[in-house]
Amino acid sequence: MQRAETLPLDDIRRLAVVRSLFPPTTLRRAVERLGFVQADPIRAPARAQDLILRHRVKDYRAGDLERRYSALGIAEDVFINYGFVTPALQQLMHPRPRGLRPVAGTKAATSLLAFVRRRGEVHPRHLVEHFGASSVTNYWGGSSAATTHLLDKLHYLGLLRVTRREGGIRLYALHDHPARPNDATARDASLDALVDVVVNCYAPVPGSSLAMLVARLRYAVPQWRAHLRRALTRAKARLSHARAGEVDWYWPADEPIPRAAAPPVVRFLAPFDPVVWDRARFERLWGWVYRFEAYTPEAKRKLGYYALPLLWRDTVIGWGTFSIERGRLLSNIGYIASRPPKDPAFRGALAEELARFGRFLGLPHD
Repeated sequence: MQRAETLPLDDIRRLAVVRSLFPPTTLRRAVERLGFVQADPIRAPARAQDLILRHRVKDYRAGDLERRYSALGIAEDVFINYGFVTPALQQLMHPRPRGLRPVAGTKAATSLLAFVRRRGEVHPRHLVEHFGASSVTNYWGGSSAATTHLLDKLHYLGLLRVTRREGGIRLYALHDHPARPNDATARDASLDALVDVVVNCYAPVPGSSLAMLVARLRYAVPQWRAHLRRALTRAKARLSHARAGEVDWYWPADEPIPRAAAPPVVRFLAPFDPVVWDRARFERLWGWVYRFEAYTPEAKRKLGYYALPLLWRDTVIGWGTFSIERGRLLSNIGYIASRPPKDPAFRGALAEELARFGRFLGLPHD
């Protein structure tokens, strides 16, 4: 690996904003360019996947991804988190060895798969009606129907696929991923491709974040967990890198640092947006500790239930929370410096973003 060039942190900050918040394009092209769009069920006032895509897709409206899911030919799957993936990315992750999850051979799984085969497509409620409504403790410590829990496990194994959603609820059908070469050369090539996808989505990343992201690929390819450390070493050797703010930063190979200033645009970003998701990186870039407080007791919240970081040009200057009352979008905006910037262009840019937010939701803004 060559000696890292030293750059001002401003250059890395500009790269983080410009390369991720690319000019709006079609939904298909935006998903392909990102490779992965994280999903989250909270709607405040829209789901994370919609809040992510509204900045990157022309005339995007809340729910467009769900409405066009089947036509797009994409999939829902676990990558470093759960979300929407391209067919190319899903192919890199499968088949996952069924032996990792013995549940696949159980009587309950066999019965459930047979039921799905007969129905063709199932809603979780069909399974509850047929098999009963026993419950189990889910990942978050709450309670889920046992059949829904089993659906999730079989979906992760690749034995089921999500065909579409109804009101945010996943519907499933049978699926099977074809076998792929599994020799050392093919395995390393697939791992390198997976690293490239995650770096493309979240770059530029400091070295500690690159290590964290590569480690999280254990969820995508648990069968290759033991080989991730060597994949990280290969990534550091081939990626573009520079030193800024006393740490090494990495981004896709041969991708230049943008020299033009970020446009005078205001954006409210989702907590799971690629620009925001890595909280350690976020703090390094903007010197501000952002916390997602949806699961924080109300009395202890500082920003709000679902605060969206406020990006002005290439600088995070505050946050906004949004609610819907009597068919109108309401906003509450806070500033890190306790007041809005003096730049005369800011007020107009903020008004434009609030209007865009309202159109995205199909609501007027007060």
